[in-house]
Amino acid sequence: MMKIYHNPRCGKSRQTLALIEEAGIQPEVIEYLKTPPTAEELDSILKKLKLEPGDLMRKGEDIYRELKLKERELTRQEAIAIMVEHPKLIERPIVIKGQQAVLGRPPENVNSLL
Repeated sequence: MMKIYHNPRCGKSRQTLALIEEAGIQPEVIEYLKTPPTAEELDSILKKLKLEPGDLMRKGEDIYRELKLKERELTRQEAIAIMVEHPKLIERPIVIKGQQAVLGRPPENVNSLL
């Protein structure tokens, strides 16, 4: 089963979903702004992506500046908790298949899972 953490307002997210569907796969679509991952889910996603929380944060978001995240030294758990509380900070789209995951930036990254 394939999952995509998706924001329908994001062009890259829509392109990634289209590539998956063109391959004949109907993924589970999770609109993560409406249904954010739990801390445990996000921790698991980060491990599958082989990324640290700071690598998956959208640094251009207003909330990133408001929380002064650039200046703060956060533990992994603190960073994950902030991302769960403010899902806008989570880079998108994230596609998961089993124990593998890719960030759909660029959308063609998903081809490695198809």
